[in-house]
Amino acid sequence: MIDSKTTPTALFEQHALRGRFNAAFFRTMNPYLEKSLGPHKRRVFADLPDEVVEIGAGTGANLRHLAPGSTLIAVEPNRFMHQPLRDAARRHGVHLNLRERMAEETGLLDQSVDAVISSLVLCSVLDPSAVLAEIRRVLRPGGTFRFVEHVVAAQRTPTRTMQRIFRRPWAWTFEGCSCERDLESSIRSAGFATVEIERYRIHSPFMTFNTQIAGVATA
Repeated sequence: MIDSKTTPTALFEQHALRGRFNAAFFRTMNPYLEKSLGPHKRRVFADLPDEVVEIGAGTGANLRHLAPGSTLIAVEPNRFMHQPLRDAARRHGVHLNLRERMAEETGLLDQSVDAVISSLVLCSVLDPSAVLAEIRRVLRPGGTFRFVEHVVAAQRTPTRTMQRIFRRPWAWTFEGCSCERDLESSIRSAGFATVEIERYRIHSPFMTFNTQIAGVATA
C-alpha cells in the first residue's frame, strides 16, 4: 500500500521502469487512443477556456483539444512524461505550467480555475474521492470538470470477468490503474451541482479497458 503522503519523486524513483514504460506506451499509443476516444473528447472538451487544469496530463494527448495560445496547468507526477509533454505543448502552441504533483494535492488556490480535464486518469490515482474533492475545491462556482475515463463493466458480463482476472497484472503494468473502479458513481456522489455522463463502449484488444464514460460535472 502506498502512503498517501508519498512524494511524486519518491514514488516514481521506486517504479522508474514502469514510469518509463508508461511514458513510451502512451506516446506510442496516442494515435490509436485518439481514434477511439477522440469523438468523445471533442464533445466534452469543446469550448474550453483559455486556462485549463489537467490532472495526469501524461505525454500531452489532450493538447490538440486546447486552442493555440491557451495555458495548460498540467499536474503530472511521472517525470518520464515531462519532456514529451513539453515537446507536445510547443507543437500545439500551448503555454505549459507543469507541476510535478499528485492529483490529490494540486497546490492551486481555492476557486481559482474555470475548467479541469482528465482522461484515463481517475483509474490510477491513489484516492479518487480525494481527487474529486480537490477538483471541486479549485473550481470556481459554475466551473466544469470534463472527463473521459474507463470504468468497471456490468456484473456477470464477459468484460467484467476479464477485468477481475487481469486486475493485478493490469495494475502492476499501468502504475496502479484499476479496471474495476465504479467512477460514474464516484463522480455522481462527489458533490457537484450537476453531472452529465454518457456511457459507451470501445472495441480494442484490451478488453478490460473497453467500458468507458465521458461527461461534464459542474461545480
